[in-house]
Amino acid sequence: MFGALKNLKGKVAEIAGTHGDKIAGGVEKVGDFVDNKTKGKHSDKIDSAVDKTQGLVEKLGDDKKK
Repeated sequence: MFGALKNLKGKVAEIAGTHGDKIAGGVEKVGDFVDNKTKGKHSDKIDSAVDKTQGLVEKLGDDKKK
């Protein structure tokens, strides 16, 4: 089972390396959508989650490029 999870992480890192900009853009759009639906009540939390997610995608992509 551990091997399967390791393989999955490698595939995710590969996708993040290849399509990280598209993923980050999609995360931004989702954040904007949720912020709009909540009428800005949780903007700070949504922005923080978007930033952390985009950072993680970038890190995964960078790890694959090494």
